Amino acid sequence: MDTVFKYLCWQQIHAMKHITIIVPGGKGTLSTVSCIASAFEVFATANNYWKQSGRKELFRIESAGAVKKTEIYDSMFTVKPQVNISAIDKTNLIIIPPVAYNDKKTIKENHLLVDWIMQQYKKGAQIATLCSGAFMLASSGLLNGKNCSTHWAHADTLKAMFPEVNVQADQLITDEDGIYTNGGAYSFLNLLIYLVEKFYNRQTAIYCSKMCQIEMDRNSQSPFTIFTGQKLHGDEMVKKAQAYIESKLDEKVSIEHLSSKFSVGRRNFDRRFIKATGNTPGEYAQRVKIESAKKAFETTRKTVNEVMYEVGYSDVKAFREVFRKLTGMSPLEYRARYNKETSLQVV
Repeated sequence: MDTVFKYLCWQQIHAMKHITIIVPGGKGTLSTVSCIASAFEVFATANNYWKQSGRKELFRIESAGAVKKTEIYDSMFTVKPQVNISAIDKTNLIIIPPVAYNDKKTIKENHLLVDWIMQQYKKGAQIATLCSGAFMLASSGLLNGKNCSTHWAHADTLKAMFPEVNVQADQLITDEDGIYTNGGAYSFLNLLIYLVEKFYNRQTAIYCSKMCQIEMDRNSQSPFTIFTGQKLHGDEMVKKAQAYIESKLDEKVSIEHLSSKFSVGRRNFDRRFIKATGNTPGEYAQRVKIESAKKAFETTRKTVNEVMYEVGYSDVKAFREVFRKLTGMSPLEYRARYNKETSLQVV
């Protein structure tokens, strides 16, 4: 009888799907801790909902790593994986939390994890990266040719380190070939809810959203982006062109004039500018102007028309269209969210 009971328990455990939450080695961040803990909590909430509905738990959730423990934030936190990755032959979903993306030593220290993740992907596992966890996955080559999101502040660095990855800095979530990536900071919670809907169902996702108080169906991090200009490149001519565009905020800069100013043919100028910044000169000028407009809406009582003229637009419809395209919100919606003093002011 005891043997039969043990067999039934073994059969039930192995019939479950498996989630592996990675505990990276090397230098972690505070976000590493919050992402690991929150991933456990959200999927445990989903499992509990299924049990309350008379169904069996769908996933067994387990943390795994290649080291015994990871010290974080000057040893304020210590994270210990439940098992070593060598103990997991097959998993269904791998969640990679943020890593110290600008520390190449950390990426190298996790090469065993990266190799294991690649093997599991070949076996059919799906992979989700949270924030700068994309850097670890990118180092495997699995993101080459694929769309990828990360924190908007890390996007230029990710592009520079892994040029074959299609970095989508405005997207909150990407979903391609069983690989999921997300934007930065606490937007990882949106990806967790997205994964619950993907692997459980919509009703379970709604329940987790309500229990954990996470907004559902957010798909852009554009309202949170602070555009600082892509300067992590070595093309001095393009850097001078960027500085010129930024100095002519209230003017409409002619690209022909700009290429002529730096004695470069228009086609060659465009090619070099796109290669260096990821934007056409026109797109770059739009981003600079809209970033200035955002700051004006956040900190002043100026009307939409006043701000529009200050950043070189004379057509309110065109201004609104570009503003919404880059932020996901209208100028009035943006001002209402980030500057309460002027939220009732009319145009």
